[in-house]
Amino acid sequence: MILKVLLVLGVISIVYFMFIKKKPASIETNTKAKKADDIQADDMVECSTCGVYSEVSESLLSGAKYYCSKECIEKAV
Repeated sequence: MILKVLLVLGVISIVYFMFIKKKPASIETNTKAKKADDIQADDMVECSTCGVYSEVSESLLSGAKYYCSKECIEKAV
């Protein structure tokens, strides 16, 4: 009888640790922060003035904001 109870508790604990328990939050936070800082040349960014999306390689960076053209930079000023 005790062996059956221990076996059931063992199976429940294995299922809990494999499927239900979440990973530590510090690892997930570091990974998300690292991904947010890594901007690739083919990533899409939104123009701060008109809202048009363009690739980082084609966008203009002014004042830590991305713009799609010189006209949008002039409108922002």
